[in-house]
Amino acid sequence: MLIPPASQVSAIARDGPMESPRAAAGRDTEADHAAVEAARAGDRAAFARLHERFAPMVHGILLAHAGPREADDLVQEVFLRAMRSIGTLRDAAAVGGWLAAIARNTAASAARAGPGPAPLSNAPEPAARPRGDALTTEDVMARIRELPEAYRETLLLRLAEGMPGPRIAERLGLTEGSVRVNLSRGMKLLRQRLGWEDGP
Repeated sequence: MLIPPASQVSAIARDGPMESPRAAAGRDTEADHAAVEAARAGDRAAFARLHERFAPMVHGILLAHAGPREADDLVQEVFLRAMRSIGTLRDAAAVGGWLAAIARNTAASAARAGPGPAPLSNAPEPAARPRGDALTTEDVMARIRELPEAYRETLLLRLAEGMPGPRIAERLGLTEGSVRVNLSRGMKLLRQRLGWEDGP
């Protein structure tokens, strides 16, 4: 998991020029449907394709709920649960949302089972900080985890996993408009948490 230097956080959160993400999303959706149907029939290679395609999304969601090391470990747990229960997925088009729900449930189970990162809800508001790379990845991650779930998930999928907005929407089963709103509001809150409210 690699988050860019803090000085690049604002720039990378905006979707820059990408190669036709909507056209790619359409092809991806058809491939996902075919892989789900084959995996339901017991095709392990098809399930491996789902793993390859959705692992970044699952990892990003887990990062919103757990530390980086724990998130890395939990990715495999999510896909083991999914493999055991893929027969219960009725709508192949909902595979992204279904895997996202398993990821959230897995993270919640892990948090109940043992101590995770210390709660940040009572953390003091940060003082104004210098811009640039003085902030560490841990600083940025800690502030992201203080945000509401919808914002922290979309921010981490964008910042940590490098997914453009249309891909996030397609993977999570959201509208592109709602992802844009979550990214915009999440970045605004993150800038406040980082003490960057006073600048462009």
